Amino acid sequence: MGTQQLETVPEPKYWHLKTVLSEALDSEFSVGEILPNERDLAARFGVARATLRQALEQLELEGRLQRRRGVGTTVAPPRVGVSVGGEQHAWPGTAADAWQAVDCAEAVPPTAVAEILDTLHGEQVHVVRRSRVSHGQPVAAELLYIPAASVPALSAIDAPSGAARARAVLRELQRLDLEGQDRSVELGSARAEDAKELDRLPGAPVLVVTTRFFAQGRAAAVSLATYRADTCRLTFDASGDVEIHHGTERRAS
Repeated sequence: MGTQQLETVPEPKYWHLKTVLSEALDSEFSVGEILPNERDLAARFGVARATLRQALEQLELEGRLQRRRGVGTTVAPPRVGVSVGGEQHAWPGTAADAWQAVDCAEAVPPTAVAEILDTLHGEQVHVVRRSRVSHGQPVAAELLYIPAASVPALSAIDAPSGAARARAVLRELQRLDLEGQDRSVELGSARAEDAKELDRLPGAPVLVVTTRFFAQGRAAAVSLATYRADTCRLTFDASGDVEIHHGTERRAS
């Protein structure tokens, strides 16, 4: 990557620098290659390190770079297409489901989730944790919130803890007649737990897909799936609708 001083430009310096860096990534670097450290890059381009970080963060958000724990900043591979449409009117855990059960616990859900599920204040629900892998790398982590009312016969099932317990909860959930589901997608930042599971740094850009499953005239389960924004390109099937919401809405998180 050659030395290039940035002249005065009408656009923000970090944005112009992002363009210059993007061109260099195309011509001088290969996928997986580690970039020089921030001090060297800032010196070569004659910018402050804060400006450089802004440009690098933007390139990471666009999927051009990856910050890898203990490695540094590397050139990212092309984004992989990950379908989030799936089969309509299908509960989590069905045969065509790409997710793998990891664990299950009982906990009080976040306030926004509790409001969707219409559970009592402080009421615990089943929290199923699942993961998704694509092309050999972790691409998403999910928390699936299921109230006891959705799996009333679960206590009669002999299911140990861990992944087996999670699968038992999902099997019981599938006894309900699924009436419909909806999804919303938002840009967010990785929480510490999600970052560790996805091999990302806390605060890294992610895509949060919230899915509500309806049965018996109510929300019977809520899924919060966190996808890596640097490697994932979310796709929807032909029946998936895109909704645009204006104004501020509280997200279930």
